[in-house]
Amino acid sequence: MARAKRKPHADVPRRQWNDWRWQIRNRLTNADDVIRVLDPSEKIIEGIRVATQHFRMAITPYYASLIDLNNPYCPIKAQAIPSANEAEFSEGDMVDPLEEERDSPVRGLTHRYPDRVLLLVTDICSMYCRHCTRRRLVGYTDHHFDFKRIQMGIDYIASHPEIRDVVVSGGDPLMMSNASLEQIVKSLRSIPHVEIIRIGTRTPVVLPMRITPGLIKMLRKYHPIYICTHFNHAKEITRESAKACSRLADGGFPIQNQSVLLRNVNDCPHVFKQLNQKLLANRVTPYYIFQCDLSRGISHFRTSLGRGVQIMEALRGHTSGLAVPTFVVDLPGGGGKVPLMPTYIVARSDDRAVLRNYEGSITVYMEPHRWDCVCGHDPACKQERYRCHKGPGMLMTKPHTVLEPKKRRIGPKLLLRRRADD
Repeated sequence: MARAKRKPHADVPRRQWNDWRWQIRNRLTNADDVIRVLDPSEKIIEGIRVATQHFRMAITPYYASLIDLNNPYCPIKAQAIPSANEAEFSEGDMVDPLEEERDSPVRGLTHRYPDRVLLLVTDICSMYCRHCTRRRLVGYTDHHFDFKRIQMGIDYIASHPEIRDVVVSGGDPLMMSNASLEQIVKSLRSIPHVEIIRIGTRTPVVLPMRITPGLIKMLRKYHPIYICTHFNHAKEITRESAKACSRLADGGFPIQNQSVLLRNVNDCPHVFKQLNQKLLANRVTPYYIFQCDLSRGISHFRTSLGRGVQIMEALRGHTSGLAVPTFVVDLPGGGGKVPLMPTYIVARSDDRAVLRNYEGSITVYMEPHRWDCVCGHDPACKQERYRCHKGPGMLMTKPHTVLEPKKRRIGPKLLLRRRADD
């Protein structure tokens, strides 16, 4: 496993290099910083100057040390260094492609799914990824949100007992001090119906020295906490990032990885197989592969949906099931995540299904002729919290036959139409 090469910062003492605050203070934020540290070509310099007229840049010295400017397909360079492509806005580009603000009952909180919410606590990241979907918010003011604003989101969560899962994100929540982060996590943990807290962070990848023993000690008081991180390529798995993941895993935090499918970075079955296997070896579970969103200035990163399905075809059956994430598209307009996977059902009738496996072998599976089940008899069926109140899942148990779009002030929702004889 590679260690970050500190050639541009060879004179920096190891203790200072490993101080995450020093890394933040010494981020590369403009073309001159990149020239000083990496000595790039004129084309790269011009690309930085063009792109930073629209979007800010910031690269930690650690992550910059992984860049190989001699490799035209260097995955670190593509994710970190701005290019002129970011100034080319496509017809389908959107400022807020997922319409998080439409589903925001209070500022900084998105409530899209029935039992979980997204709570934004900062607009600071240690590095501003060039493919960021939330670039309309992140990196413009470099400040943590006022706690009064965050408290409004916490109060909303406390007043909605259906919310059992809170994703704390931003920006990157781990850019906050331990004390400030604890204030938020402690407040969430005090709400009886909040069962799960997730922290969305890329610091194990781009700033692994932030995962300190002090951070682990503080967060352990508020289990269960899940860590959702963002490795996109095996080159990002270094001794330093592996150590960060080890500290989190040893602290009892399940780590789930959410990759983004990026053109000329990881849009290859072999690249994803290597990444996911290495993640598992470091106790990180591949969770999602996201189709790149329709945010402004990142169309050059987007691939076809077919490429994503091709990658999934090359994973299922060809490697451990633990190394097979779910390929999803987060639908424009706030439609939520939709999984796209290879089709394994060849044909189906009332009494049998024809299925194929990863090798292409065709098998007939005989269906049962009994359709009774435990549903409606188990105690869980009588608890409101486990019932579906939206979509096809609800239609299976409710006497409705049609879901129709209905325009509302906050956007299109679904109106249920009862059968004529109800």
